[in-house]
Amino acid sequence: MDRLSNTVRPYAWGSTTAIPALLGTAPTGEPQAEMWMGAHPGAPSRIARPNSTTDTNGTTATAHTTAPTERPLTDVIAADPEGELGAATVARFGPRLPFLLKLLAAGSPLSLQAHPDLDQARKGYADEEARGIPINAPHRTYKDANHKPELICALTPFDGLCGFRRPTEAADVMEALGVDSLKPYVDLLRAHPEEAALREVLTAILGADPAEMADTVAEAAAACERLGGAHAPYARIAHNYPGDPGVLAAMLLNYVQLQPGEALFLGAGVPHAYLDGLGVEIMANSDNVLRCGLTPKHIDVPELLRVVRFEATEPGVLRPEASPSGEERYETPVDEFALSRYTLASGAAPAELTAPTPQILLCTAGTVRVGELDLTPGQSVYVSAAEAVEATGSGTLFRATVAARTV
Repeated sequence: MDRLSNTVRPYAWGSTTAIPALLGTAPTGEPQAEMWMGAHPGAPSRIARPNSTTDTNGTTATAHTTAPTERPLTDVIAADPEGELGAATVARFGPRLPFLLKLLAAGSPLSLQAHPDLDQARKGYADEEARGIPINAPHRTYKDANHKPELICALTPFDGLCGFRRPTEAADVMEALGVDSLKPYVDLLRAHPEEAALREVLTAILGADPAEMADTVAEAAAACERLGGAHAPYARIAHNYPGDPGVLAAMLLNYVQLQPGEALFLGAGVPHAYLDGLGVEIMANSDNVLRCGLTPKHIDVPELLRVVRFEATEPGVLRPEASPSGEERYETPVDEFALSRYTLASGAAPAELTAPTPQILLCTAGTVRVGELDLTPGQSVYVSAAEAVEATGSGTLFRATVAARTV
């Protein structure tokens, strides 16, 4: 196994204190939004392994081991995919780690977004490739041919938006603001079947004249500030994104407050946004995001409307399911990843973690010993497929791996 050196991404919405507090380091004053653990080409984790070389002289071979050098995990996996990932993982997902694990620290709202399903991603990527749109173009929608289901597990109280609420509930939220220019949306939400109502209102919000919409959002924000209570989250969103139509789109969604240990699963087509808090996030290894507000970035409205699932849902808050081994699993329908946690106690029997799949193990509390390595909060290790590993100590350990049903 290998200790990971990970990159922290300084996105503007990131908290300046949450990740430093977990790591026990001093804040820099800059936002620290996400710490990436895995083999994403944009910011792969790094590991230090001894380099082995073999010299041959006739029939004599001499092996040499040099001092460890730090290498990107992407390079390590590319050099021996089956040895690192296991044959079954490579056969199912190709020669790459199929998931990305993160610490996510939101100090202000992230963009309102949804993700495509696998078929939509493949078709969208192929179409944009055929049209010659550069992969880094600001208006490019599909960066790869993969879907991006994700799971966020709260480490602190965590606020977010997840899935459409019932149209009549959204109408009540908007109507209470007393903003005349919102009345057409309120009427649509009350007059149509659910799917048609949600589709028409989101389309109208995103297609409205920007100047007129900025005035409406400003009036709505002032009313949210005045009313407080259930309207307070939208006042906070509007403070960070003044005039953004996404403030109104957010009112169409369920507002969710997670307690530590609770999680949300975000499947294809589910609009969502994270507002505040620290969590462990795992996702399929993809960059495909369709934004629908709270961002200065490109919004591809026609494609968004094809991807979003216009159905009212209850936000499915997940709680871990315990097993006899002490592993607490967050059950999802995803093949690329599985997330679980262990709460370890001093003197207890070791937790046996050996698996036929690659793993990343992340400590979030206490001190945990994994093999010969001691982990403190925020530290993590990579474990290659079938490598023997067990954990002891006193603390919390998250385990990210490939879903067992796929291997």
